[in-house]
Amino acid sequence: MAVFAVTYRYADDSADARDRHRPAHKNFLEAQYTAGLLRVSGPFGPDDVPGALLILEADSADDVTALLDQDPFHREGLVAERTVRAWNIFFGGLK
Repeated sequence: MAVFAVTYRYADDSADARDRHRPAHKNFLEAQYTAGLLRVSGPFGPDDVPGALLILEADSADDVTALLDQDPFHREGLVAERTVRAWNIFFGGLK
C-alpha cells in the first residue's frame, strides 16, 4: 500500500453547513481510521485558509479519490478543492 497526503480547502461561507454535517463527517473518518485506511487527519489552524490534511494508505490515488467521494463534506459540496498526492515518507513513519 502507498501513502497519500490529501488536502481539503473548504468552500467559502460553508462554516455553518460544516457544523451541521460534522458529526457524519467525523463518523465517516472514524470508520476509515478503524479500517486502517486513514492514518491521521485534522483541520488546519484558525489563521489558515479553512481546510484539512488527511494521510491515508491505499493502493492508488484513484482508490483514495473514490473513498473520499463518500465523505459527507464532499457529498454536501463543502469541499471546494481536494488534492490527492502520493507521499514518500523519508523520516519517521506510520505504525
